[in-house]
Amino acid sequence: MQRWQGPADVPDDWGRSVVTIGEFDGVHRGHQLIVARAREMAGRLGLPVVVVTFDPHPAEVVRPGSHPPLLCTARRRSQLLAGLGVDAICVIPFTLEFSRLGPDEFVRAVLVDRLHAAAVVVGENFRFGHKAAGDVALLAELGEKYEFTAEGVPLLTEHGVTISSSQIRALLADGDVAGAASELGRPHRVEGVVVRGHQRGRALGFPTANLETLPYTAIPADGIYAGWLVSLDIDGSQLARWPAAISVGTNPTFDGTDRTVEAYALDRDDLDLYGAHVAVDVTERLRPTVRFDSVAALVEQMHRDVAQARQVLAAT
Repeated sequence: MQRWQGPADVPDDWGRSVVTIGEFDGVHRGHQLIVARAREMAGRLGLPVVVVTFDPHPAEVVRPGSHPPLLCTARRRSQLLAGLGVDAICVIPFTLEFSRLGPDEFVRAVLVDRLHAAAVVVGENFRFGHKAAGDVALLAELGEKYEFTAEGVPLLTEHGVTISSSQIRALLADGDVAGAASELGRPHRVEGVVVRGHQRGRALGFPTANLETLPYTAIPADGIYAGWLVSLDIDGSQLARWPAAISVGTNPTFDGTDRTVEAYALDRDDLDLYGAHVAVDVTERLRPTVRFDSVAALVEQMHRDVAQARQVLAAT
């Protein structure tokens, strides 16, 4: 898959294409439906599919300080989109100047001049241009002017609830990682670099990988989870994967104040992951974080947590 940092990076000889636009945070099942429709149309026209997305998140530029927790890194987003059969991704640096483009200017700058869009596929709630003035109807009208078609794909709804990035963030904030996984189409992933913590886990017989997560990462509610610890190479591809018990929280038994994400690879005390880039895929919440009256009581519970995690993961 080709990756361009803005329209200026698009090759001069790039021909016509089918384009879809959005933040695509999480590349959840609703996003997957939009990409699938774009691929279907591209297959019929014999054209490549291009995803246009933005960095940083537009909310941070338009309303500084309002950056939402991100469901995946930019690199992970690209990997997921490539897995859906996207041919190219154009990441537009979202600036205050760019946010002031009117709908017509946006269409010409993003869709027409470099990508030569033959068709544009978006979610039915898509908005674009300064102050979100444009909608799908206006996009179709501009398409007639610039010779492309525009289609708004109905949002994916289950049990009366629309699948969306904001809905998934809310599920994670409640610790409902199973619900989030259902809407994502896979377990939620938290990435980071393994750093040295207080090394209490090793002293207690459960050595953990302590993740230094990236800013704005969507981290599930405090609690103990079953999941997977994954080591990644420099490109973000999987090197190894271990079943794990995962702790999110401040370690209240030890009067901790810093919120951490730690993962114990079940039955492994020989892993040296310091400095490695890793991920944890959280699949099920086992219990909330609680304060124990003694270290012995905590260790006893940790044994139960590990046994439960092993049982949960054996069934996946």
